[in-house]
Amino acid sequence: MVRQKVVIKNPTGLHLRPAGILCKEAMKFKSLVTFTFRDNTANAKSVLSVLGACVKCGDEVEFTCEGEDEEEALKSLIGAIESGLGE
Repeated sequence: MVRQKVVIKNPTGLHLRPAGILCKEAMKFKSLVTFTFRDNTANAKSVLSVLGACVKCGDEVEFTCEGEDEEEALKSLIGAIESGLGE
């Protein structure tokens, strides 16, 4: 299991479009991909779960990846978030 914290840079937070991009990226991997925000854990492979977390710009979330490709999954997701998730 690997973990890393990252700050959401999108001006509007994780609304529908960036949440969809995040989920699409997470689904490329076999590992379980979740993130924790304000004592809640969300499944990064579920758009509804990501939207339900209500993550805004400047919020810090901690991603956890667990499985055979966990290192690659974490690196890919952190990179996608730091690049702005298409925005």
